[in-house]
Amino acid sequence: MLNNINISYIVAGCKNWNRRVFDEVISKYNGNWIYVDTEEDLTKNAKKNNTRYIFFLHWSWIVPKEILNNYECVCFHMTDVPYGRGGSPLQNLIIRGHKETKLTALRMVKELDAGPVYLKEDLSLYGFSAKDIYIRASYLSAKMIEKIIENEITPEPQKGEEVLFKRRKPEESEIPELLDLEALFDFIRMLDAEDYPKAFLLYKCFKFEFSRASIYDENLLADVKITRIKGRK
Repeated sequence: MLNNINISYIVAGCKNWNRRVFDEVISKYNGNWIYVDTEEDLTKNAKKNNTRYIFFLHWSWIVPKEILNNYECVCFHMTDVPYGRGGSPLQNLIIRGHKETKLTALRMVKELDAGPVYLKEDLSLYGFSAKDIYIRASYLSAKMIEKIIENEITPEPQKGEEVLFKRRKPEESEIPELLDLEALFDFIRMLDAEDYPKAFLLYKCFKFEFSRASIYDENLLADVKITRIKGRK
């Protein structure tokens, strides 16, 4: 177990709930903890501190090769890898009917989601929105971070059949023909988070975007934002 207060750990995140989890939980662990939310701060803090690990809770940018090569970088992927390597893991899981998954802590390498695994923990996919699940995953990531630094876990190669997920495109948020309310509920909630393209329908010159869905008394209730589409009749 490491207790050296001179050792630095960096947590990288780009969502407000990442910062909340860092402030409430992670920053209280042993050691010197630093939170970064930009590419510039990541590179600057990694170089100037005695950095042991860099943990990525949610990151929207490519991590530079010099960071991957010189520091032990750990990310948290919402599938039981090697099943579900690739983009949009939460959406790909829900649309395939999964109710539970594994949150995997893995060492970052050049190939996406292909690095060795530190540990896996059960993660429920229940929630009224994708944001609910992302927040739950962030708190679980914090517990996994504590286990990694306390036990100096050595990651092991992934085992099993590789199944790749494709990153979803904005146009794939258009609501398809679905068989029941639960499937529609899942489709809306899996896209309901900040900076994600909401589930939508197009009708004549209007775009209907859906959020905050719930099922009550055999009816689906949701907030709807209606936007006029310029140039469309």
